[in-house]
Amino acid sequence: MRGQKLFLLLLSLMLLSGCVQKEVVDDVNIAVGIGLDKKDDQILGSVMIPVYKTDRSIENFTFTSKGTVTRDIIFQMSHKSSQPIVTGSLEVGLFGEEVAREGIIEFLDAFQRDPSVGARVYLAVVDGTASEIFKGNYGDRGNAIYLSGLIQQNTERGNMPLTNVHQFLFDFYQKGKDPFLPLLKKTQPDLVNIAGVALFKDEKVIDSIPTSKMFYFKLLVDEYTEGTIKIKADNKESVIKSLKSKYKFRLKKRSPYEFDIHINIDALVSEYTGRTVSKKVVKKIEKQLERQVASECTKLIKKFQEKNIDPIGLGHFAKTQTRGFDFTKWTEEYPNAEVKVSVDVSIAEVGVVE
Repeated sequence: MRGQKLFLLLLSLMLLSGCVQKEVVDDVNIAVGIGLDKKDDQILGSVMIPVYKTDRSIENFTFTSKGTVTRDIIFQMSHKSSQPIVTGSLEVGLFGEEVAREGIIEFLDAFQRDPSVGARVYLAVVDGTASEIFKGNYGDRGNAIYLSGLIQQNTERGNMPLTNVHQFLFDFYQKGKDPFLPLLKKTQPDLVNIAGVALFKDEKVIDSIPTSKMFYFKLLVDEYTEGTIKIKADNKESVIKSLKSKYKFRLKKRSPYEFDIHINIDALVSEYTGRTVSKKVVKKIEKQLERQVASECTKLIKKFQEKNIDPIGLGHFAKTQTRGFDFTKWTEEYPNAEVKVSVDVSIAEVGVVE
């Protein structure tokens, strides 16, 4: 009986393995990055392929082709490749600025329909062209790993809110909230920086937030688990570190709309240019940071209202609080909605005093 069960188990595994299409790594070109730019009224696609050398180093090889749709571009590239191009290990997708301003959803549709492409692939808009970024040589693990790592570490430990294929499409299809993506810029032959956040209206980029304002933007749309900001109180500079934050919306009134946004920040002072950090000094730093955050967040919201974009999702929140919510009426009233930002900062520890 035991031998019969073992035979049936082995037979089942053999049958199941026959249903899966296998790809041998040495027999395929693994696409780890894809870029899309506008060129000559067509789309110039770039696909990054890592080439693993015998000394364990990685070279970056790029296929390029022009076409009108993403699938056609990949198909055209296959004519140049001696091996199939597979997208199951895609790390990052980049959109040149011109493409992003004309709309990217038709290209993301190809990502959605390809079951081998993961929902957590990082996306970004390029200040310039994606093909130019792919020409660099960043780090020793390949360009795609460098670029995805750049976005990941700035999301987890810096001022970049969470973004990927899943999050972008979720925001895009959710009424009352506009999506956003990291904005990348090549600053040196072998260096790429996050240059800000690209803001979308529906599927098109219409504005951006500079790096100097990203801290305040993240407080409005995401939660900090780590982070750093420098402030000045009483002509003394302080570096506030290990930030943890949460935000909460409240709808106070409809027609005209009034909102309260409350932000809680827990932090420590890691550096201070004064002599001692007394309780009195800590209180001054807390109050200064509260005023600064409230002021800068309010400025950002007013900017969004002027551009008639809603990346923080006030429209979606109002919908969840209102029976029979009318988006047509909301679109007309959103630019004049009153939004008050309040902030509570709690500093628990003090680090280095200079």
